[in-house]
Amino acid sequence: MDSLTQILLGASVAAAVVPARHRRAAMGAGAVLGTLPDLDSLPLWLLTDDPVAQMTLHRGLSHSLFVLPLVAWALWAWFRRRGGRVADAPRAWFWAFQLALVTHPLLDAFTVYGTQLLWPLPAPPVMLSSLFIIDPAYTVWLLGGVLVALWAGAKPVARTALVAGLVLSSGYIGWSLAAKAMVEREATRTLATMGLADAPRFSVPMPLNTLLWRVVVMTPDGYLEGERSVVADRGPIHFRAHDSDVQALAAAGDLPAVQRLQWFNHGFMRAQVRDGTLVLSDLRMGLEPGYFFNFAVARRAGDGNWQALAPPRQLPGDAGRGEQLAGLWQRIWQQPAAGVPAATQPAAGAQ
Repeated sequence: MDSLTQILLGASVAAAVVPARHRRAAMGAGAVLGTLPDLDSLPLWLLTDDPVAQMTLHRGLSHSLFVLPLVAWALWAWFRRRGGRVADAPRAWFWAFQLALVTHPLLDAFTVYGTQLLWPLPAPPVMLSSLFIIDPAYTVWLLGGVLVALWAGAKPVARTALVAGLVLSSGYIGWSLAAKAMVEREATRTLATMGLADAPRFSVPMPLNTLLWRVVVMTPDGYLEGERSVVADRGPIHFRAHDSDVQALAAAGDLPAVQRLQWFNHGFMRAQVRDGTLVLSDLRMGLEPGYFFNFAVARRAGDGNWQALAPPRQLPGDAGRGEQLAGLWQRIWQQPAAGVPAATQPAAGAQ
């Protein structure tokens, strides 16, 4: 999720568990801890110029449920030895440190980017994909609770506001999962009639909401893309077919960058050959025809085989155009006429 949301979540959980006299200090500490895991981007940028490594190592070690509890314990132990508030209420502050750090990757796991909760195990990143990276309907409850707590300080209403914000934001996650289940159920019905019941697929909310969803289905020669409004749409999902150079992708399948991307994005990517260069696009973040993450990974050699580019190159993304977002609200409430492509193509940005 976005940095503001993670700051508010860390501040909320930390301040909710410490004594009232420590509440404002805990909000500051929780805000710092809540954004700490995302600082892994800086050392990755300094240590490697490989954009595939930078993308796929992000949300790895710094988001691991095996690592963060140990980091939280070490920080807590250090501050406890220094005395002050942590030594005054060590048990409460232990949980403040733990919750502020661990809730960060757990929330990230609800986006589509992928979070390596079990690092260093080789399990693919978790991508529950029920929340967009920025969703005001999730964040606003946390913001309200933190603002009340900042004003109220040690007053009982502060903790009540913080807990209410956490309950309401968590309830919104529950709604996002329910909405996703509705979309997936209709996708299953539609794809069964097309002979694609077992085809790999994912669904993800469109920007800033959980009412309009995008569904992508992988096929033997490419992929399908469709939208579903849980408010307006009735009947089957209307999918549009798109090509992918699956033969080139298969031929280059042994290259490290290709294997790494396949693992990271669960195989949801488009392959194109542009002027003899193999370009892979992450289908999870963007909307046809533009995607945020595009990598040139190989060149065709004289013998027809693919030769890895070292390092791969990240190409400019062209998704998320502002004018596309203008019609998103209308699409939520209005289903396109049967047989007519959706008039609005809202961009699904990075998660």
